[in-house]
Amino acid sequence: MTRINRRGSPESPVYEARTGDILVRVSPNYVPEESNPAGGRWIWIYTVEIENHGKETVTLVSRHWVITDGRNRVEEVRGEGVVGERPVLGPREAFRYQSGCPLTTPSGAMRGEYQMITDRGEAFEVEIPAFSLHLPGDRRRLN
Repeated sequence: MTRINRRGSPESPVYEARTGDILVRVSPNYVPEESNPAGGRWIWIYTVEIENHGKETVTLVSRHWVITDGRNRVEEVRGEGVVGERPVLGPREAFRYQSGCPLTTPSGAMRGEYQMITDRGEAFEVEIPAFSLHLPGDRRRLN
């Protein structure tokens, strides 16, 4: 797992992980206009880019997220595809989507795996990099 900043922006870190020929990048952002700190609700959106650097077509069939809040409470989320889709990625193709995560603490972290299958029917897991959810200006660290 590597954390990089694109365009030198400290407000939008990009985290990435590579599993075989599949590269996953995640960029989280805090959404203050939808958050309610006084009510104990902090909203985060994250953009995910999945790139197929291989020679085979692959299909993302399901996801597994592990969400840890600032009190180290863990929630696991499993489901079919992503954002209502089961993206098919041919060689050198990419898929990008946005989703969100509410927290009951101002900070947290997420990580996970995608379950994918090749056109030949071989199933495999792809790592989603661990990434921090910390308010802009706070010291960034992985919970």
